[in-house]
Parts: sequence; C-alpha cells; structure tokens
Amino acid sequence: MIVTTNLAFDRWEEVFHDTNLTGALVGRLTHKAHILDMSGDSYRFKETRESMGK
Repeated sequence: MIVTTNLAFDRWEEVFHDTNLTGALVGRLTHKAHILDMSGDSYRFKETRESMGK
C-alpha cells in the first residue's frame, strides 16, 4: 500500500479531529513501514507554470 500526503504526521489530527484515532492510524500505517521523504519541487507545479508561459 502506498499512502501519500503533503502533511506531516503531527498535523494529521487536523484531518481526523481525534487524537486517539490519529495516533492509532499513524501507528498502524508506520509499523514496519518504509517512509520516503519526497521533499522538493513539484513536477506538476513546474509543468503547469511552464504551460502558462511563466
């Protein structure tokens, strides 16, 4: 399973609105997981900007 998000784990409570639920969800998703930080420039944003001539 692949889960992508632009929010750090400590901000997931803003989405799920429940500390216990969020903690359980993050714990189950990250147990034995490989977490890849894909920080950097957005290819979609770059392509959109180029297509608009900017």
